[in-house]
Amino acid sequence: MQEHKTGILLLNMGGPEKEKDVAPFLFNLFSDREIIRLGPPWLQRPLAWYIARKRANKSRKAYALIGGGSPLKTLTLQQAVCLQEALAVEDNNYVVTVAMRYWPPRAADAVAFLLDQGVQDIVALCLYPHFSRATSGSSIAELKRVMSLSCPGLPLKLVSSWPEHPLYIKALVESIEQGLQHFSGQDAQIVYSAHSLPVSYINEGDPYVDHLLLTIRAIEQKTGRTGRLCYQSRSGPVRWLAPSTPEMLRSLAEEACKNILMVPISFVSDHIETLYEIDILYKHQAEELGMHLLSTTALNSHPTFIACLRDLALQAASH
Repeated sequence: MQEHKTGILLLNMGGPEKEKDVAPFLFNLFSDREIIRLGPPWLQRPLAWYIARKRANKSRKAYALIGGGSPLKTLTLQQAVCLQEALAVEDNNYVVTVAMRYWPPRAADAVAFLLDQGVQDIVALCLYPHFSRATSGSSIAELKRVMSLSCPGLPLKLVSSWPEHPLYIKALVESIEQGLQHFSGQDAQIVYSAHSLPVSYINEGDPYVDHLLLTIRAIEQKTGRTGRLCYQSRSGPVRWLAPSTPEMLRSLAEEACKNILMVPISFVSDHIETLYEIDILYKHQAEELGMHLLSTTALNSHPTFIACLRDLALQAASH
């Protein structure tokens, strides 16, 4: 009798791996109406092409400062390998792979691979702890579209958010406590920086901010320390979540804050927003304002975080 085999699919955004990838990656990103709606649907792709061309040069300069491309694919593949090893300790009937939303390997590649491996169901595990239609929602919709074409009868189980998972919280607390040690006993303000969203998304019922607050509340119960929440990476003329991270830094400087530990709360892997925006851009801004800014290390393949992914995968697979 053939043993039941389950595919575990890690869903993430993806990123340009080389300089020449930047413009096509941005085009893929801005073509998605779940991320941003550019006029009527028929204008989405032409406007996405225009914006991608316009922004590519600035983005290439930012990527050049972090090694020429995004490490997100490499780091996510490492997470997949670590998760595969963690699952294999007790059971070899799991096949772990990765699907990126805007850059290869895409959902179609990942599903084809899992079907070749003979899986009888798929667990899609979003690497976004906090649900938003712009991240988890878009990735799940694309996966469902692909599966409806290639394997419409295959069962799909979803892990779309996990803002309070105890092992995720534990990994963040460990990272924060390690970061605070670098201030040698001096007082430091904890600042949680999350990816921004248009306010309209929240007004339409997106649970993203509620999920962020659940995570922060769980962390603060463990650490006994309070932090401030702000939002990075906003773009375009619409109203975005506030305060922005640059605004938060200016406010803290006015309050005579000297030390900041920045926690990239909505990111589980290093990429342009941690390596460039936080570690270069915001660090420099803080210095100009007379403050010392350090950031916590991203979770990446932190053993406690891998244990979290393992638990999420097993829980979903067993239901």
